[in-house]
Amino acid sequence: MDDLIKGLVENASPPYLANSEWEPGKPVYYSGPYWDKKELEVSLKSLLKGQWLPAGEEVSKFERKFSRKFNKKHSLMVNSGSSANLIMFNALKKRFGWQDGDEIIVSCVGFPTTIAPIVQAGLKPVFVDIDFTDLNWDVSQIEDKISLRTRGVISSPVLANPYDYDQILDICERNKIKLIADNCDSLGSKWNGKYLTDHAIAASCSFYPAHHICTGEGGMVSSDDEELIRIARTLAWWGRDCYCVGAQNKLSDGTCGKRFDKWIEKYDGIIDHKYVYTQMGYNLKPLDFQGAVGSVQIDKFDEIHEKRRANKKAVQEHFEKIDGVHSVDELPQAEASWFGVPIICDSKDTKTKLTRHLEDNKVQTRNYFAGNLLMHPGYSHLDYYKNYPNSCKVLDLVFFVGCSPTITPPMICLLYTSPSPRDVEESRMPSSA
Repeated sequence: MDDLIKGLVENASPPYLANSEWEPGKPVYYSGPYWDKKELEVSLKSLLKGQWLPAGEEVSKFERKFSRKFNKKHSLMVNSGSSANLIMFNALKKRFGWQDGDEIIVSCVGFPTTIAPIVQAGLKPVFVDIDFTDLNWDVSQIEDKISLRTRGVISSPVLANPYDYDQILDICERNKIKLIADNCDSLGSKWNGKYLTDHAIAASCSFYPAHHICTGEGGMVSSDDEELIRIARTLAWWGRDCYCVGAQNKLSDGTCGKRFDKWIEKYDGIIDHKYVYTQMGYNLKPLDFQGAVGSVQIDKFDEIHEKRRANKKAVQEHFEKIDGVHSVDELPQAEASWFGVPIICDSKDTKTKLTRHLEDNKVQTRNYFAGNLLMHPGYSHLDYYKNYPNSCKVLDLVFFVGCSPTITPPMICLLYTSPSPRDVEESRMPSSA
């Protein structure tokens, strides 16, 4: 079988492979899977084994490698970063006895699945505005938002740039509330030499193709709290407490040795604990081959991190030569594992012209995600968007371009060789990008 797999992989050259050639005139995508043939090989090997397609041994192996890499004791892989947040908030609520209506402080700028799971778990999001100089939330506003019902603060650095974690940690400690981390954009970012995950009771991340690690889809919840992850796993596996996975399912008495003991007090007989449901859960399991891919990606993470940082610096240098635009820098204590390069424009017209020009020249751009989420119909009932004036400016003035390891020096060189905007008549835009 190994020879078959090697033969198939050797003849495969999908365009998303990292070593695929790029030529001027082809699209410059802002991100994508940073794969080579190793990911294809382990995917096929896992699938062709035919032993177990849902989460099994490969997922368990990836969970352990992920925990070691990012200094957490326990990790749970699920089918998406959105699911990771959904499970994380539901598990936190169960673990610490939070009640419906208890409050979580969050920025109103970012991606919907930072906020939606708070509401879906029966909790209440309480919003803070951003500081427009660095596009991160205004840390000075956090303490004013704390009430008797505040249970946590969810940190979600958009585009991976850490804010002042010393201030946030101090606020959380003094007010006895939890710091929660949505690291879907910021996996690998550090503050004072420590991963952002080190500072949080629980942390989530995403393995979508645009993110630092790609398994196709997928996400992870991590924590040092064993009981929290046990609850999260139960919720992600239909609400049952059984933890036998993959080959362990074939053991006659389970891994615990108590598979057929009495588990339900009100039931007089013996019932297989694999089918005892202690919570109303979901089915959010990943596939086993995704775990195999994740293990390969973990081994590349340091390379991915350094390429993202180098690309961010090079791309930023180009754009800051353009009149009317600037980017942001990280704080001295921070080491951002950049998701993208934020571009702040001096006017709506500048943003419109620049993004149109880039897109016309096949360079992908993205809005600063949803901007002020409270402006969107699905979230407008949560608060009044105009209470957050800096957040209101994001959609008009901010966008981002890519800095992923899939962006190579020839692509960046194309930006550098563009004519100066000053040389382009009736426009501030370069003539090519």
